[in-house]
Amino acid sequence: MSKRTEKTIVDIAEELNLSVSTVSRALNDNPNISARTKEKVKKMARKLGYRPNALAAGLRNNKSKTIGLIVPRISMFFPATISTIIQNKLQEYGYHLIICQSNDSYEQEIALVNTLYSARVDGLVVSTTLYTTDFSHFDIFRTNNIPVVFFDRVPKDYDVKVIKGDDYLGGYLATSHLIERGCRDIVHISGPLSCNLYVERVAGYKKALQQHQIPVRKNRLFYQELTRESAWQTCKKIFSQKPYPDGIFASNDTTAITVMEYCRTIKVKVPEELKIVGYSNDPRTEIISPPISSVDQYPAMMGERVVAALMELINSPTAATKFTPEIIPIQLLERESSAAPVKHGRKKK
Repeated sequence: MSKRTEKTIVDIAEELNLSVSTVSRALNDNPNISARTKEKVKKMARKLGYRPNALAAGLRNNKSKTIGLIVPRISMFFPATISTIIQNKLQEYGYHLIICQSNDSYEQEIALVNTLYSARVDGLVVSTTLYTTDFSHFDIFRTNNIPVVFFDRVPKDYDVKVIKGDDYLGGYLATSHLIERGCRDIVHISGPLSCNLYVERVAGYKKALQQHQIPVRKNRLFYQELTRESAWQTCKKIFSQKPYPDGIFASNDTTAITVMEYCRTIKVKVPEELKIVGYSNDPRTEIISPPISSVDQYPAMMGERVVAALMELINSPTAATKFTPEIIPIQLLERESSAAPVKHGRKKK
């Protein structure tokens, strides 16, 4: 098979007997080119199968109009939702998005950072892996004045733009809610403490217990990757012997849903015998029976703020000398999984 030859604007110009500069302006909708000429040029471009070389154009003007996004797993509700918001908002500014997933692998994250740098992206948006504690692989962006915005899973002592949820308050409200519903033996299923999210949610959990004079017990705290498989194994440990807990605060909704499923298998009634609160407001929490209380992280608000911050950095790259973390509010959504017992009034004789 013969090698396919890419058509260029020179070929279009020759077919239409126009100058190369006229063809270039027509393809870029230059107002000085008539509508009739633009239509002729674009029609011929389609006929010849012409493809604009975005990389070459980017090299000429030092802008690729492309942003890189690294998330842990695109299959998870929160990263998937916020990725869509970021892409849609970037399109309003004329930017395209390259979405990559690290699969929670630190080594893969390093490789993706280098790949996106080589792809000449104009900016980088990142939610790190569970295990990222060294952020030096992002230095290549910082030293070359390419904007980087971290969201959700973020560095603690690394001077970059950070946009995150109020995870401490989320942990505190979720635990306080269970206490207010009468729970006194509350399990918290957390992610690894190498990640900022879970450090703060655990701190909120402990604060709520302490405020109500409830002891923090090590055997009621579990640290793990928040997958269905891990949650199922943890449930086996939690319910291996009595007394069972009367409340469980799970640091994501996949874990909360798995707890609910496990309780069905051992005939523990929710919310009568065990109350559950999850985190992220995954849509599944509303349709499961009973619906699960959860902490809403407002992904749309976070995604919009991420893009706004990125555009500010792209348009004013030297404006910020010291970055202040931006905190997105959270809200506890109370549903049936943590409902209070129904009180029946006495019948009058």
